Amino acid sequence: MKYIVRPDYSTYHTYFFNPETGEPLRGVTHQGHRHGSAWTRGQAWGIYGSAMAYRYIKDKEYQEIFEKVTEYFLMHLPSDLIPYWDFDFDDGSTEPRDSSSAAIAACGMLEMARHMTGEKARYYEDMAKRLLLALRKNCAVTSKEQSNGLLLHGTYARKSDENPCADRGVDECNTWGDYYYLEGLVRIHRDWKSYW
Repeated sequence: MKYIVRPDYSTYHTYFFNPETGEPLRGVTHQGHRHGSAWTRGQAWGIYGSAMAYRYIKDKEYQEIFEKVTEYFLMHLPSDLIPYWDFDFDDGSTEPRDSSSAAIAACGMLEMARHMTGEKARYYEDMAKRLLLALRKNCAVTSKEQSNGLLLHGTYARKSDENPCADRGVDECNTWGDYYYLEGLVRIHRDWKSYW
């Protein structure tokens, strides 16, 4: 977390270390728009990962990191709460969305809310529910003719100047989006017994 999380609490997708000395070298992206941008699914992994780390280690620093990376995520959402594939894009963009990042982030918030009390717990639970409701309204598959998945508008990888890989899985269902959407729905209806 010391290197993946930037000073503004956005996250790098990938970070390189010297394999012989362990010295930190540089952060880059392989699926984000550019090396300095915040790839939305990477930011969501930061939310979920810091919540899971706190669950097992109970280090207050992980809770603080969770709060900061989550705030960055929430403050950069478009008005309909369905993230674009990178936070370089906002309302009015024609770039594709990544619904899976909202599902992952919602699950991370629900996880951390379990370890909090009072206003903070209610805040993160409420924000997670708002994300899941936005996903249901804007991205949920409503018929088998539409798709054999659960959650539309996911993006696996989008080509950009600093990410030369070909577009893959753009604006479609994906397994992790479906999984975390379902996990989020289960979490809001009953106690979630994690197997991670």
